[in-house]
Amino acid sequence: MGVKNLWDILESCKKTLPIHHIQNKRLCIDLSCWIVQLQNVCKTHACIKDKVYLRSLFHRLRALIALNCSLIFVTDGAIPAIKLSTYRRRLGSSSEDTRDETNLHKRSQPRNMGSEFSCMIKEAKVLGMALGIPCLNGIEEGEAQCALLNSESLCDGCFTTDSDVFLFGAKTVYRDIDLGDGGHVVCYEMEDIERKLGFGRNSLITLALLLGSDYSRGVYGFGPETACQTVKSLGDHIVLQRVASEGLAFAKNTKGLKKLAEVGSCGASEVNGHNSQKVDQFQKVIDAYLQPKCHSPDSEAVHRVLAHYPFQRTELQQFCSQFFDWTSEKTDEYILPKIAERDLRRFSNLRSSSSEVGVQIPLHEIPVTCPVSTIIKRRKVAGKECFEVAWREFDGLKSSVVPADLIEW
Repeated sequence: MGVKNLWDILESCKKTLPIHHIQNKRLCIDLSCWIVQLQNVCKTHACIKDKVYLRSLFHRLRALIALNCSLIFVTDGAIPAIKLSTYRRRLGSSSEDTRDETNLHKRSQPRNMGSEFSCMIKEAKVLGMALGIPCLNGIEEGEAQCALLNSESLCDGCFTTDSDVFLFGAKTVYRDIDLGDGGHVVCYEMEDIERKLGFGRNSLITLALLLGSDYSRGVYGFGPETACQTVKSLGDHIVLQRVASEGLAFAKNTKGLKKLAEVGSCGASEVNGHNSQKVDQFQKVIDAYLQPKCHSPDSEAVHRVLAHYPFQRTELQQFCSQFFDWTSEKTDEYILPKIAERDLRRFSNLRSSSSEVGVQIPLHEIPVTCPVSTIIKRRKVAGKECFEVAWREFDGLKSSVVPADLIEW
């Protein structure tokens, strides 16, 4: 879920960009979100049995590979202690298990690695490794780890549907990807959120406290409009300090608390009576967003996934045979043209970079060999200019069609 109503609040910052916007970018993928997204397309038993979600993941990844995207899967680790009550409510646990967060276990809880969903994640990770995509297993929240990689400039953006990724520090977030009609991505940038809405990271955390999130139930009586007005009235630079020191009393002179009193949920006397307890609870939520448990940027785990991982053709053929009942030839037909296009894009990038700095390197002197041996003919695919090309010794792939911009330098 992330933060209640946050995507609606951020609607004016949403950008729908052509899929080529993400070409050549380093992207981390909140794998749990993608699997849920793909699984929701078809929830029937037959779809799960036939691995429709896994097949959809394969086609999504091959499109990104062709764009020369450097991908990292990120998975969830243990469930944070502060999230356990929310987690249990979602599973429909008894009221005894949905007590206030302060009365719950103090330690994070390992996930059930034998669950159906965990098995789906394992299958996706095997597919990723066969395609040369490493996986970083998070300590706790996957979106928090994605946000850290993004904030430290170790990736250019995060794919996730969890809106609290911004509260963890993410700068560029891709909420969705669509491969139809040429393809597009739905993008949000923290820079736009700050400029258009006036909300920095501190303000977003305060909105989570008022509206509710995975870590807190929110405050009854605060809707999106009132919460936004209350937070804006203080400003991003000071709002968390006020919450940490005063609890709900920080809003006593705002429209927010007046509305709160009107609906009878928590008047001023009640705020004052329970303020010390609320301040303590709020501080725990603030700390959970500002200091999540993640692999540090200089950790061995992060260094490992930043290394280059090769495409493993044989392993992919075996995987597709097992899960999709494809022949090796069918798997090659799907993936080899995309791998070849990626290699051509890398070659094109190297040549373009040389030209930009005023260096014209003859083809025979470029340290990477051009993977295309011959241009066969000009083609038009879905209204776009392309070329059919012959490949130079590429795992038996003789020819395929590539975008014209990769040939016309």
